[in-house]
Amino acid sequence: MEITKSTGDCNIIPNLSFETHHGGDAGSTDNSDSKPKTFQPCHSRFTDYTPCQDQKRAMTFPRENMNYRERHCPPQKEKLHCLIPAPQGYVTPFSWPKSRDYVPFANAPYKSLTVEKAIQNWVQYEGNVFRFPGGGTQFPQGADKYIDQLASVLPITNGTVRTALDTGCGVASLGAYLWSRNVIAMSFAPRDSHEAQVQFALERGVPAVIGVFGTVKLPYPSKAFDMAHCSRCLIPWGANDGMYLMEVDRVLRPGGYWVLSGPPINWKNNYISWQRPKEELEEEQRKIEETAKLLCWDKKYEKGEMAIWQKRVNAGSCRAKQDDSRATLCKSADADDAWYKKMEACITPYSDSGSSDEVAGGELKAFPERLYAIPPRVASGSIPGVSVETYQDYNNEWKRHVNAYKKINKLIDSGRYRNIMDMNAGMGGFAAALESPKLWVMNVVPTIAEKSTLGVIYERGLIGIYHDWCEAFSTYPRTYDLIHANGVFSLYRDK
Repeated sequence: MEITKSTGDCNIIPNLSFETHHGGDAGSTDNSDSKPKTFQPCHSRFTDYTPCQDQKRAMTFPRENMNYRERHCPPQKEKLHCLIPAPQGYVTPFSWPKSRDYVPFANAPYKSLTVEKAIQNWVQYEGNVFRFPGGGTQFPQGADKYIDQLASVLPITNGTVRTALDTGCGVASLGAYLWSRNVIAMSFAPRDSHEAQVQFALERGVPAVIGVFGTVKLPYPSKAFDMAHCSRCLIPWGANDGMYLMEVDRVLRPGGYWVLSGPPINWKNNYISWQRPKEELEEEQRKIEETAKLLCWDKKYEKGEMAIWQKRVNAGSCRAKQDDSRATLCKSADADDAWYKKMEACITPYSDSGSSDEVAGGELKAFPERLYAIPPRVASGSIPGVSVETYQDYNNEWKRHVNAYKKINKLIDSGRYRNIMDMNAGMGGFAAALESPKLWVMNVVPTIAEKSTLGVIYERGLIGIYHDWCEAFSTYPRTYDLIHANGVFSLYRDK
């Protein structure tokens, strides 16, 4: 109704034809007795149901390597065929940027974090709203000051660092405050005892998914992120022969940065306050340093409880390390193939580079120029059937489409829609044409898509994820304002 009121004339496009355009001799069908299928509301206990991260089902899986916190989707006979209800009193979320700091209590009525993380300034309950002061376990004084410290080492201000991965993100305050620095973070955390942390992030208007470092690869392509970050994220980085750090290395761009804030950094001065044995912390740091050297990461910074490493830009200066007997190279021919693939303790090889200072896989422009520059994967011919010319035509076409959408729905660019999803994102043309500080787009590349284009999306400075739409998405109910379903139903017609 609001859209109708704001757009006024319902005959904006008077020449639309609603006649069928399908060919073939299907014959006529008498629909006089047929009724549309209706779905009833689910029971109220399903208000925050996440099918593939259901707590009850999770407890039936092994706890080793966080397997029980990974995706475990219900079998066909257990799938719900009802509509997830909103909680009592649910209201439209605040618009950005107010949503960064305030979330209506009724939308995510869980107070446990306000008690559990009270001294760390994660979230506070104030009347009928939650307030997010911007604090975190490692930055109780606020994310802005913490980011200032990062920006003193990392090239954040000039647009070189654009895409970030925040592991074990809590309520995603880092991602919320990076947004004002023109950095877009993909934040993730498991659905665990910290109830509703990812739900809070999405209610705030911050990109986030339910996820965990476990036994399978992260659902992102290789060379995706300019920065990966862990702020006391409780991931055992030294375990499993460095497998988790090797997975960070896979998704980190050549020249990208890894930030570790909290234990075990500077353990000599902190082991008492952390209430952990110094021998355990010393061994943990030794394993991290050892794996970082094996990956040819250079330590750029260590001060207080923060350390920053940088990945080399190519393999040229890393030959000696990769000849090490402990440096097993991954054998998979496609480093982007990640959906439900087992994580391995192996090093993803660099792409070929011509000289010692050339960036493997191609150098990226700084953002925002990067958004419409030719992505290296396109320039190198890595995407079948896509040339520089067809890529430029593709972008022009999506600019026209989005302009047409805006004529039909005047609210698109008004700030009403903050969290947007593109279910079949292609090369990110829809998201690029929409680019605005008022909104962000989760670009989903279906695993059955003809071309694997998620790497191109990240090269543009956008974010996204692999997903198979035969399963539920890794999010909470009611977390997207607008969903774009371009061609996805045709893609899954036979599924």
